[in-house]
Amino acid sequence: MEDKLETIFKLQKNLEKMMNLDRYPKDVEGKISALCTAIIHEAIELQRTTNWKWWKKPTTFDQAAAREELIDIWHFVIQASLELNMTPDDILNEYQKKNKINQERQKNGY
Repeated sequence: MEDKLETIFKLQKNLEKMMNLDRYPKDVEGKISALCTAIIHEAIELQRTTNWKWWKKPTTFDQAAAREELIDIWHFVIQASLELNMTPDDILNEYQKKNKINQERQKNGY
């Protein structure tokens, strides 16, 4: 059985092949910058599914809409990973390193 993250990477690669990339930056730095912008905007769309406006009458939280926006973020994060030539193994290794740092920070009152 294929690893779930490997499956996600393959799906993203297949989606990329279908896209018109004429306006997509050609250099890695430009691609990462564009993807960061997309991630930021998708994060704002995710935030809009919440009742963050304390001055406004709250509405029922739409978890399905929030999940959809979160997956949009995942698409761009996976694409950024591909642009940086990261594999699922690379992601796990980097995550483990950063997680260890974050745990140490929490233990030391960061």
